[in-house]
Amino acid sequence: MTHSAKTLIREIWESFQRLPLWVRLWVALWLVPINLLSVAFLSSPNGLLIALLAVGGMAPNVVLMWIERGFSSLMALPHLLIWPASIVVAINTALTHPDHSGFAFYLWVLAATNLVSILFDVPDFIRWLKGKREVA
Repeated sequence: MTHSAKTLIREIWESFQRLPLWVRLWVALWLVPINLLSVAFLSSPNGLLIALLAVGGMAPNVVLMWIERGFSSLMALPHLLIWPASIVVAINTALTHPDHSGFAFYLWVLAATNLVSILFDVPDFIRWLKGKREVA
């Protein structure tokens, strides 16, 4: 690993560490794992679409972290653009395939998780639009 790559990773890690503890716990122990778990259900009804939306709401943030060298309020934007669709698809799939009980339960958890995230993301993105562009 090059010196610049190590520096970038260190800067992103330090930015993450500057986030409030509850945010770090929410992101690392719940938000990311719940969305990544979607890949375990690829063969389930709408599984590929659900995984694409779940992971697709997070993946652009890797690029944003790299560009900004840390965590910023702009990271709310991919969630706001993609996760409303993930919520609709998850709920619709859970309602139309209740016989897949473990999967249906997961879909309700995923929908609730991403809805809570969006509720956090709206004020974050508004702050970014108003000029709060620094990284944590």
